[in-house]
Amino acid sequence: MDVADAIRARRSVRGYLDRAVDPAVLKRLALLSSRAATGGNIQPWHIDIVHGESMARLKGIMAGKIERRETETPGYDIYPKEMDDRYRQRTFAIGEEMYGRLGIPREDRKARALWFARNFQFFGAPAAYFVTVDRRMGPPQWADLGMYLQNLMLLAVEEGLATCPQECWAVYPQTVEAFLEVPAERMLFCGVAIGYEDTDDPANLTRSARAPEEEWLRILA
Repeated sequence: MDVADAIRARRSVRGYLDRAVDPAVLKRLALLSSRAATGGNIQPWHIDIVHGESMARLKGIMAGKIERRETETPGYDIYPKEMDDRYRQRTFAIGEEMYGRLGIPREDRKARALWFARNFQFFGAPAAYFVTVDRRMGPPQWADLGMYLQNLMLLAVEEGLATCPQECWAVYPQTVEAFLEVPAERMLFCGVAIGYEDTDDPANLTRSARAPEEEWLRILA
């Protein structure tokens, strides 16, 4: 598989088989991903791999919090408070396509909330990565995290694995940071579910559209 094929194949998968991933593979992908570009060679990422008994324990903690409707102060705004309509429409469209695949109408808020809660069970994935970063780091270093994550997700495709980057974990930063025993100077950025795709899960039939090139691409000669 070449890089272009991996880029085309990568997508956010929201349904996984009950099949463990070899911890040695998880570690190898994490290490190789660290070859990502990083300004000044800062390498701002800190990675925790969760699987096995630790994964079962975290899923149990989150199931209890969701059942009790416990909330926390988010670590950051996942989406801008003010967002242009064209960006908002893209978010709306992918959500409607996915819930349409699942047969959950827009007015069924309870069913949508229950399905959204699957985020905090990693959509059934057997393993996950968590990315934390020093709180003193700024936007350039957060961009470095994105480059690390892209490496990780493309390498997973090559390995025959599926992933789903999950910024939703920023809604429960205190819980995750305590679970991971993250030092006070670091904060949670996101989680990444990883495992083997359940191709029979209707959520995985969703394919996000790309914006027309005239909206974002210019070529100056």
